[in-house]
Amino acid sequence: MLPTHVLAGMLLAAPLVRVAPELAPVGLVAGFLGGLVPDLDMYTGHRRTLHYPVYYSVLSVPALVAAAVAPSALTVAVALFFLGAALHSVADMYGGGLELRPWEGNSDRAVYDHYRETWVAPRRGVRYDGAVEDLALSVGLSVPLLVLVDPPLRAVVIGTLAVAVVYTVLRRRLAEMAAAVIPLLPSSLDPYLPERYR
Repeated sequence: MLPTHVLAGMLLAAPLVRVAPELAPVGLVAGFLGGLVPDLDMYTGHRRTLHYPVYYSVLSVPALVAAAVAPSALTVAVALFFLGAALHSVADMYGGGLELRPWEGNSDRAVYDHYRETWVAPRRGVRYDGAVEDLALSVGLSVPLLVLVDPPLRAVVIGTLAVAVVYTVLRRRLAEMAAAVIPLLPSSLDPYLPERYR
């Protein structure tokens, strides 16, 4: 789920708290945004339009080298953004499939690999977004962040964790509500609905 991705992106910046504390805030924000951006395709080709497991990973290598050689707010932000986006895109392979009810395990699509021009099958290490183990990941990622970050970012971590808890509690109900509401919508809205909702 998105909260797990953004917390993981933030945690990538944790070493900066010790080695370059002046760059830690920009790194934490960039990691958060990197973890967030791939899911902005939620309603336009989800896990295909903004998910690039290979390309974000490739782009993160020179960006990390640049940040190590010439650390600045810009180089650190770019590196952690690409690293967060890469982690998000790769991590989606280890979750459930791309379907309205991923706990049913009917989808063979986890994330699209643009380099190989094919869908990667879900490995279901985390059964589905919003599963209890997904929440456990969010909690586990948030604990070191709560210790490391200062109050303004600590509020972001706590808020993100609160969203994760609410989403986990409501996840199955949201899918059932969507399944009940979608048939009631006018057919003119069909082109705007994600494929998994049809």
